[in-house]
Amino acid sequence: MCFLPGQVRGAPPHVGPAERSRSGAGRGAAGAAAARRGGAGSAERRLQPRGALARPRRPLPARTMPRRRGCLPPVLCALAALSLPLLLAAEPRAKSCSEVRRLYAAKGFSQSEAPSHEISGDHLKVCSQGYTCCSQEMEEKYSQQSKHDFRNAVVELSNHLQTMFSSRYKKFDEFFKELLENAEKSLNDMFVRTYGRLYMQNSELFKDLFVELKRYYVGGNVNLEEMLNEFWARLLERMFRLVNPQYHFTDEYLECVSKYTEQLKPFGDVPRKLKLQVTRAFVAARTFAQGLAVARDVVSKVSAVNPTPQGTRALLKMMYCPHCRGLVSVKPCYNYCFNVMRGCLANQGDLDAEWNIFMDSMLLVAERLEGPFNIESVMDPIDVKISDAIMNMQENSMQVSQKVFQGCGQPKTLAQGRTARSVSESGFSARFRPYNPEERPTTAAGTSLDRLVTDVKEKLKQAKKFWSSLPGNICNDEKMSVGTVNENECWNGSAKSRYDFAVTGNGLASQVNNPEVEVDITKPDMVIRRQIMALRVMTNKLKNAYSGNDVDFIDISEESSGEESGSGCELQQCSPEFEFNATEVTRNSNKSDKNVNTSAAARSGLSQAALLLSILFLAMQRQWR
Repeated sequence: MCFLPGQVRGAPPHVGPAERSRSGAGRGAAGAAAARRGGAGSAERRLQPRGALARPRRPLPARTMPRRRGCLPPVLCALAALSLPLLLAAEPRAKSCSEVRRLYAAKGFSQSEAPSHEISGDHLKVCSQGYTCCSQEMEEKYSQQSKHDFRNAVVELSNHLQTMFSSRYKKFDEFFKELLENAEKSLNDMFVRTYGRLYMQNSELFKDLFVELKRYYVGGNVNLEEMLNEFWARLLERMFRLVNPQYHFTDEYLECVSKYTEQLKPFGDVPRKLKLQVTRAFVAARTFAQGLAVARDVVSKVSAVNPTPQGTRALLKMMYCPHCRGLVSVKPCYNYCFNVMRGCLANQGDLDAEWNIFMDSMLLVAERLEGPFNIESVMDPIDVKISDAIMNMQENSMQVSQKVFQGCGQPKTLAQGRTARSVSESGFSARFRPYNPEERPTTAAGTSLDRLVTDVKEKLKQAKKFWSSLPGNICNDEKMSVGTVNENECWNGSAKSRYDFAVTGNGLASQVNNPEVEVDITKPDMVIRRQIMALRVMTNKLKNAYSGNDVDFIDISEESSGEESGSGCELQQCSPEFEFNATEVTRNSNKSDKNVNTSAAARSGLSQAALLLSILFLAMQRQWR
């Protein structure tokens, strides 16, 4: 039996004040009546004999028992008593967020924004909305932090490549410029020592040569072949006066003399060989240095990533949503990280194909710099080669003069006493003495071209496939993913478990099936598209430099041997990798022009026919009226 609280066993049930007043009044009236009955009854009992049977009493009306409120059956009471501790134990207790708060503050954020215990996550937009350790402010700041971490990861890997190209460009540029300075100084010093005043009177001719070579290297609009032809023509004019001091030559006559330079070959074969070697070497050197600069600039621009809003959501979900769940030590799964990075770097992946072609072209030109197009082997002895040309002119001066007189006419002789000093009198007949080995100038920039090229070739090989490998290299960092181990103990985007999705392909088009990042494959990044075009333009320049055809000249087979030989093969045999069919392009262009003309004629015919029909229609209308 159950009892109400505060009720003693055997005690009457609780009665209210109104009931007590009513029952009290009833008991008073009943007591008075009983007293009256009792008085009469006692007299009657006294008159009855002691042994007589007593008259049976009339039973009193049964008192109505009040209903006990709140009372449960005994079985239910027992079950309630047993289940109460279990219910209290099953009540969830909020987990502590102390470690999340500590790491959040370590990022430089205010710890007051982080809850001390888990709260409801209804306010979260990206992370799970269950019980969480992240406030709304935390999710927003974690979103910005994930973008910052992603950019730093890309820049950290790209900076190494950019620094490599920047330092190698600086080294090559410094080497080429110093090489030209050394060559000019060498020629000037030795010509002053050998030819003295005569050289000093004509030194501007040689200074102009090096000015033009430097201007070409730094990107000036210089035609090397024309510039070198002009140099030899001017040198012939100066030399022709010196070997014929008894004649007076007008400017018109000397201009006629210069026209015979190619035909007479007064300097022997030196101008032709030197022109070929200088042109190929300078084209290759300048283009290779430009290629290093272009590579540096492309890396700088492409590595400045700016993730899309969809990419930012994926980065936040991967990097910091585990913190909101309290899983601060659980790192993202490797394949999960791979998919996120490939989605965020989809446009960079499209750069990879053109980048690899560009690297291959740079490697081929580097091989040219090591061998036939070595600018160091061309410029270092240029003073000796020019001196040999001068000596050839002096030795063949009689034959050259006779042929010039036949072609340009007999010049006027100078009056007696005004005859210019001849070459022999001026001491110009001494053959130029080249440097001894110990007198040669120190190597430019403290190194040699061979060492520079060998070093940069290794770097170029390592730079291939950089952009397609970038997502994997980022995820290989232990800060970004768990790696290829513990695949069941990593963050898969929703829980600490295995990641089951396959890794998507590289490039923008492959991201249509990316399970982690929503990528609009119809909107490519225009900055990266411009860099792809820059690589294509530079690759075409490298192809031309590889073939040595920056300017029009014809290579010959006799250049294939010796120190001054050059390429060692003809152009048609040297560049099978880079073939450009100009005839086919011209043919296609002509076809295109014909098609345009045909279509234009067709449109013209249709217009005339329409005009005639309109006139006929108007005439018929008037006739009908």
